[in-house]
Amino acid sequence: MRSARVRTRFFMGGTLEHLSKARTVSGGQSAAGNRQRAPCPAPATIPPVRLTLQAITDPHAYDKVVSEMPITSALQGWGYGEARRVLGQVPMRYLIKDGERTVGAVQLLRKRLVPGLSTLYAPRGPAIESLELLPAFADAVRKVAKPTDVLLKIEPPYPYLAGENDHGESLPAAFGPFRRSETEQPEHTIVADLRRSEDDLFSGLHSMARRNVRTAQKLGVVAGRDDDFEAFWEIFTATNERAKLGAFPREYYETMLREANAYGGEAYIVLSRYQGKALAGGFFVAMGKGTYYLFGGSVRDDRVGEDGQPLKDAKAPDAFYWNAMLDAQKRGYEFFDFWGIPRVLDESKHSYGVFKMKLKFSEQRVWYPAYELPLSPLAPLVNRALRRRKDQNNMRKRGTTDDVL
Repeated sequence: MRSARVRTRFFMGGTLEHLSKARTVSGGQSAAGNRQRAPCPAPATIPPVRLTLQAITDPHAYDKVVSEMPITSALQGWGYGEARRVLGQVPMRYLIKDGERTVGAVQLLRKRLVPGLSTLYAPRGPAIESLELLPAFADAVRKVAKPTDVLLKIEPPYPYLAGENDHGESLPAAFGPFRRSETEQPEHTIVADLRRSEDDLFSGLHSMARRNVRTAQKLGVVAGRDDDFEAFWEIFTATNERAKLGAFPREYYETMLREANAYGGEAYIVLSRYQGKALAGGFFVAMGKGTYYLFGGSVRDDRVGEDGQPLKDAKAPDAFYWNAMLDAQKRGYEFFDFWGIPRVLDESKHSYGVFKMKLKFSEQRVWYPAYELPLSPLAPLVNRALRRRKDQNNMRKRGTTDDVL
């Protein structure tokens, strides 16, 4: 199998370990086809591996393995799966074993489509030692899948560096029997390395972000971790309504906030307040060395001062992002995922404004491609039906079949 030579920045366990403009990822087949590229060293020969999946019921032991894997994500944490139960999905957790040695862990979500048909999904997973193990992982999943499972989707939490005008053409098209597919989580995102000093982090911000953060500080904006779920929910729902975005039931977020704190990772809220009112905020999950900004938004401050004039723009969103980064750094996290930017930029869309805001705080864009393993001849038919349903939902909510990101 050919190796894919791609531009990659790899965050071991959520931390930036090294950057190479041309890194070999063994086991992957490039989507770029026969495009010209510089010679690449042949990958080391790895003996055939036979993996097994061992069910695990101890959430603390499971989360410990997830947090220690070099390729991992908080979405593989036990608490995230418990939140998914609220949506009717069934989480199943396994250790990935090579003989007696544990080489990974995976949380598979079984999603029931109709009676007799279901799919399996590993959100930003599996957590694993090496991408070279994915072909053997496919064989192991086949042994635990039910006859009703028609396909498996995985999203290996391995970030590939994105270049200018990069639409993901150079990403590996396959890993053994896994083939590239649409992601459920954002495929394109912005990340930041928090291992620098606070001064270095601040100097790395866009000049407008630095100016806005200073303005917020002068006006007395207070931003940091906050237990006020009601304030977050008000901001989150107002943002979704303004941008015509969908959301899960409130119980989903409340469950995640509770369960993701219970076993080995954490979930938390950061709010940015001006004169006591929360104007911007976000919901984070974290595990190992990385933290992930999953949900959030901002609201306009429509208050007036004692003089009857509108209050000054306190730059609360900028204060939110900056203080969320500082909070993560001070708690020992080394990797900050801003969670989702558009694959294709369109200035007319809400997502473009979100992209520009995040870009002020880090310019490091990465890809997280997804891959699919058919488990039944019905897989292509199910994929087409799922795409149609997604198009219909998009049309109903926003008047277009285009995805948000």
